[in-house]
Amino acid sequence: MVTVSKAEQRASHAERNVEGQRLGGAQILCEALLREGVEIVFGHPGGAVLPLYHVLTDYPIRHVLVRHEQVAAMAADAYGRIKGRPGVCFATSGPGATNLVTGIASAMMDSVPVVAITGNVPTFLLGGDAFQETDITGITLPITKHNFLVKDVNELAETVKAAFHIAGTGRPGPVLVDIAKDVFTTEAVFQYPHTVNLRGYRPTYHGNMRQIKAAAELIAHAHRPLILAGHGVVISGAYDELLELAEKCDIPVGQTLLGLSCFPQSHRLSLDLVGMHGTSRANRAIQECDLLIGIGMRMDDRVTGKVSGFAPHAKVIHIDIDPAEIGKNVRTHVPIVGDARQVLRALNSVVKPAKHPQWLARIAEFEERHPGRQWHPADGLQVPFVVDAIYRATDGDAIVTTDVGQHQMWAARFYPFDRRNRWLTSGGLGSMGYGLPSAIGAQFAAPGDVVWAVVGDGGFQMNIQDLATVREHSLPIKIALMNNGYLGMVRQWQQLFFQHNYSSSYLGSPNYVKIAEGYDIPGRAAKTDDEAVAAVRWAMDTPGPVLIDFRVAEEENVYPMIPPGGALSDIIEDPRD
Repeated sequence: MVTVSKAEQRASHAERNVEGQRLGGAQILCEALLREGVEIVFGHPGGAVLPLYHVLTDYPIRHVLVRHEQVAAMAADAYGRIKGRPGVCFATSGPGATNLVTGIASAMMDSVPVVAITGNVPTFLLGGDAFQETDITGITLPITKHNFLVKDVNELAETVKAAFHIAGTGRPGPVLVDIAKDVFTTEAVFQYPHTVNLRGYRPTYHGNMRQIKAAAELIAHAHRPLILAGHGVVISGAYDELLELAEKCDIPVGQTLLGLSCFPQSHRLSLDLVGMHGTSRANRAIQECDLLIGIGMRMDDRVTGKVSGFAPHAKVIHIDIDPAEIGKNVRTHVPIVGDARQVLRALNSVVKPAKHPQWLARIAEFEERHPGRQWHPADGLQVPFVVDAIYRATDGDAIVTTDVGQHQMWAARFYPFDRRNRWLTSGGLGSMGYGLPSAIGAQFAAPGDVVWAVVGDGGFQMNIQDLATVREHSLPIKIALMNNGYLGMVRQWQQLFFQHNYSSSYLGSPNYVKIAEGYDIPGRAAKTDDEAVAAVRWAMDTPGPVLIDFRVAEEENVYPMIPPGGALSDIIEDPRD
């Protein structure tokens, strides 16, 4: 039997011209995906999409079988973040489609381009409560940028073209295409549109020059300016432009959780993470700045704390491609709607060079008082020590993915990023279970890169079944399991704000090494600093996937912290400082 690779299949397929031919809907969908440059899809088959899976093997599209549809959506999310173009996932009707929902919602809140394709019951059964019929377009209406229900095969190609255009342009986001089962099997003449013209959808990329000059004027007169850089910098690729503005005007740069890796953290102007668990210097600088420049970020509550107490002395410049975000939470003096890269290019052309030695000296005082990357010796292995060990072993050159919780905050704080777009986490939705699926998507997107999934024992168990996917494809993902036996962040809040009542936050600890070995993935445990360093070195030297069960201290807390309902000025520092 002769095996044809997907690359050979793609080359052969490119020579065919099926425009104008009659094709079944499933074939039309595959042809459309090829024209959108899709190489990999993440999915799980079921009855409503079996016609699609039947023809999929004839096309040079690699299908990655996940063991839970949530993983398909989250892997597509990570793939989209790394590639900068829509990741694609498939699911069947009913429970298959609803299992995508959490991943779709996460992509929506984090502005990630994803195209989710689901099957539904045949058109003549729609609305009749047929087996596994679910109104997935109705369910996902609030958590997609747009969605479609395709009931006519003649509309399928045009719909797919529109879906990819919407997902990847303007402020990116997920788009769902739900296709009735009989549309997959009905034939139509295939014509793929070359352009998209959607009435009312005209994203603004270039900022208003009058507003840009007004921003430059505010920067020229500021004594204590500060930049807040968000995910929009990564999405637009505005790395060089941000660096130029910061260096030209001597402005320190704080980064939101999703903005990490948009600005080199070894740079003298980097303030690192801002917000609820941000560095002391970053949050204190926000409270004393006289000009705040928000770039590609939402001014959400995890950044601002109590809005009435946020940056009380500052005028605000807010740059964002989505006009709905500007002024939504924080009063803005100079709003600029546009793509971060385009706006910063224009701003850099008119802004005047400046120096702020006294302001930077003041920030240095904050750092000296509460160093951002310092942790205190304590009983047991500490997560910051482990994250630092991973950083040193990888020379800061890994893609790092996380679940949500304490380990996420420690990873954000103690793995400084100098390389671009190396950090993947569920920011807005804060979805546990994101760490392993996003590592899968990232490894497929960047097969030559080192990927570390830094996960908590709570989040890891939510999608632990997809160790099978990791093993099937021999993905060289290194899994750092921070095992404290608790839902760590829940326990921390219960300790600090709920009178130490650890209600339903203790997880216990199964033997994760044996679980990994059950999937034919090598594993080992580490309980001490020396064992942790040796384990990280072993992971880096071991080809293929590995899992390390780091038995970390059970009741270590993440500091600093902004208390719930508090302002950034109410920061709780480590009581051991």
